[in-house]
Amino acid sequence: MSEAVVLVHQQGPVRTLTLNRPASLNAFTTAMHGELLAALDAAAADAATRAVILTGAGRGFCAGQDLMDPAMVSTGAVAELDVGAVIERHYRPLAQRLFSMPVPVVAAVNGVAAGAGANVAIGCDMVLAARSASFIQAFSRIGLVPDAGGSWLLPRLVGRARAIGLAMTGDKLSAEDAERFGLIWKCVDDAALMDSAMALATKLAAMPSRALAETRRVIDTSMKLSLSEAVTLEADTQRELGRSHDFAEGVAAFIAKRPAVFKDR
Repeated sequence: MSEAVVLVHQQGPVRTLTLNRPASLNAFTTAMHGELLAALDAAAADAATRAVILTGAGRGFCAGQDLMDPAMVSTGAVAELDVGAVIERHYRPLAQRLFSMPVPVVAAVNGVAAGAGANVAIGCDMVLAARSASFIQAFSRIGLVPDAGGSWLLPRLVGRARAIGLAMTGDKLSAEDAERFGLIWKCVDDAALMDSAMALATKLAAMPSRALAETRRVIDTSMKLSLSEAVTLEADTQRELGRSHDFAEGVAAFIAKRPAVFKDR
């Protein structure tokens, strides 16, 4: 049997998913798409999993779509590839799965994150990148536009000017500049990447998962609302969360000056 192209490892409440095609810098294939989506679905369905780390094996996070994946182009001719169909079939469900996870997802970016790989990374809730890592909107180099949610994410993270600059030039962005631009949460030393990702994921796993997932939803939704509509969304969401176990537990723990034990998900 061939080795899995997505490795799954559980450590307490944290599940680590590792893209595992290191010889190809973990470029996406049909098989990888299927395994990654299934692994994310499984993590979402497992009540014992309260945070997820997404990373890559070897010297890169993900080089984007493997255009020569035999399952994509049966004849080996790139010209016969329907790129739009690939997005609809694979990247839309992947982006929507990341944006709807019931627990936080932390990307640990080791090495290059290019094309769709870069946009899958920044589609996670929080991104840690090794100092040697880089982000490349490589689409213009092959006559395409940002996909995998990148056209939506980039301007919201770094602003229109930088989004257009990164997308049009296809220039490599260092991890340090990615942090400075606001594209990622934090740049860390290479040797500290996975320990830092695990520490962050463990911290998030101990927090109220449902409230964290709702925080993501409210922030993303509010980007297209008026102030009045956003406050209404906040009120509606607080009303629901205010009836939850975790709110009652959080308040009780605060009053009693003890650690809270959150259970909702």
